Amino acid sequence: MSPAKDAVPAEGAATDAETGTVLLEMRSITKTFPGVTALADVNLSVRTGEIHAIVGENGAGKSTLMKVLSGVHPHGTYSGEIVYRGEEVRFGDIRASESAGIVIIHQELALVPGMSITENVFLGNEMRRSGAIDWRGAHHRVLALLKQVGLREDPDTLVKDIGVGKQQLVEIAKAFAKDVKLLILDEPTAALNEGDSQHLLDLLREFKRQGVTSIMISHKLNEIAAVADRITILRDGRTIESLDVKADGVDEDRIVRGMVGRELSSRYPDHTPDIGEVFFEVRDWTVRHPVSAERLVAKRSSFNVRRGEIVGFAGLVGAGRTELAMSLFGRSYGIWESGHAYKDGEEIHLKTVSDAIGHGLAYVSEDRKEIGLNLLDDIKSSIVAAKLSKITQRGVINRFREHEVADRYRQSLRIKSPTVDAGVTTLSGGNQQKVVLAKWMFTDPDLLILDEPTRGIDVGAKYEIYGIIQRLAGQGKGIIVISSELPELIGLCDRIYTVFEGTITGEVPRGEADPELLMKQMTSNKKLATP
Repeated sequence: MSPAKDAVPAEGAATDAETGTVLLEMRSITKTFPGVTALADVNLSVRTGEIHAIVGENGAGKSTLMKVLSGVHPHGTYSGEIVYRGEEVRFGDIRASESAGIVIIHQELALVPGMSITENVFLGNEMRRSGAIDWRGAHHRVLALLKQVGLREDPDTLVKDIGVGKQQLVEIAKAFAKDVKLLILDEPTAALNEGDSQHLLDLLREFKRQGVTSIMISHKLNEIAAVADRITILRDGRTIESLDVKADGVDEDRIVRGMVGRELSSRYPDHTPDIGEVFFEVRDWTVRHPVSAERLVAKRSSFNVRRGEIVGFAGLVGAGRTELAMSLFGRSYGIWESGHAYKDGEEIHLKTVSDAIGHGLAYVSEDRKEIGLNLLDDIKSSIVAAKLSKITQRGVINRFREHEVADRYRQSLRIKSPTVDAGVTTLSGGNQQKVVLAKWMFTDPDLLILDEPTRGIDVGAKYEIYGIIQRLAGQGKGIIVISSELPELIGLCDRIYTVFEGTITGEVPRGEADPELLMKQMTSNKKLATP
C-alpha cells in the first residue's frame, strides 16, 4: 500500500494560496461533567493545510475537546465558541459537523465487519438515484477513494476479511466520501504494526500536499515529532502551550516536559530486581488455531519465570504471543494439543479460566474495552469482578467491603475519579488500564500476564504503570509482559523471549538486549542459541 501521488484533492480542500490561514479556532472552551471539569478555558488554533497534533496525559481532555468540536458534545453543553472558516459554528450533533466537512475517526473504528468496503464507506451517506441506492455509482466512487488512500482492495471485500491497517484506510476513505476539509484522527496508529503505521503517516503527509488539514491525537511521541507541523499540549484540561515543531526545535523530551510539567530523566522508574528461583515453567506447549486446525499458533513452546522477575515476550504482529498467553490462561484461546505447566515444581492443569485463577494466574488482555472490562459496570464492580468470593458472605456480596476494597485501589493506583461509583466509560484509557490491573491484583496472583499493558496511554501514565509492575515484582510475583514496543521491553524486563510464527526463537538477558538482536530473532523461525 502506498499513497497515490496523482490523487485529486477532496472537493473544498485548501488551495496553495489558502495554506497557512487559520481554519479553526476554539476559544475558551469549558466542559464539565458531574464532579469533574474536563476542559477549563481551552484554546486551540489550527491552520489550513497543516498537520496539527494534540498531546497530553490520559485525562488531559484531548478526546473531550474533539468531541466538542465534532458535535458529540453538542452546543449548549459547554461554554466558549468555535470559529470555523471564519464563522462561529454551533454543532448540535455529529451529522452537523460532518456536513461542514469536519470528520473524526475514533480509535475504536466504526465499521461493520459483515458488510463490504463499499457498504461501510457509504453507510448513512448512501448515493441515490431516482430514490434508490446507486450501487454502481457507489462502486466506482469507492474505487477512486481507495486509490486516493492507497488501498488496493476489491470494494466488495468484507471488512472482516482485511487487517486493522486496511480497516483504518477504509475509515479515511469514508471520511473523504463526506467531502472532508478537516480530518481528525484519534490514536490512528495505536493498533497498527510498524509498516501500517508508517504508511498512514506517509498518507497524512500526502494529504497535506493536497491541502487537507489534519488533527492527530497520539501518544507515540516519535510519530508526532516526525509528522506534525505544530503541537498543542493539554494538561489537566487546560492549554499549556502550542509549539512549532521546526521553529521551536521540538523533540520527544520537549513534548514530555510540556505534558507532565517536569523533566523525566528516564522513561522507566529506577528498579533493582530481587529475583528468586524458578516457580512457573511451561514445557512443549502446543496449541492449534481455533478455526484452522491445521495451523499451530504455539509450537512446542517452553519457557520459565522466576519469582520477582519481569519476563518480556517480543514478536511481530501475528507471532503468537497473545495466543500463547491466552491458551495458558484456562485454554481461553485455541485448541490445546499437548504440553505441561508446572508451578513450584508440581504440574498444574489449566483447563478453565477458573483453574488458572485458582492456581494464581492472572491475565490482563491487550483489548481492555472488549475483554478486560464490562463497559456497563462502575469502577468498584469492575475491580472485584474476578474474585467475588473474597467479598461475599453466604453468597451475598458485602457492598461495604466492595466499596472499601475498590477505594483502596483507587487511591493506591491513583485512578483519577472522585468516586468508585463512577462508570468505567467515564475514565481515560490510562485510568481504565489501572482499573483492569486492580481487578487482577485483587485476585492476589503469583503470576501476572500483561498483554500490551501500555497500549494507547501517555508517557506519564506509562511511567506509573511501570512502577506498579516493578512493585508487584518486588513483592515476589512473577510478571510476563507482552509488548510490541521493543524499547519498553528492553527498559522494563529482566529477560526477553522472542517469538516467530508460534515458535520461541530466543532468550535474551537484559544486559545483552538490543533492538537489532531482538529483531533478528523475531524474524527468523530458527531457534538461536541463548546468549
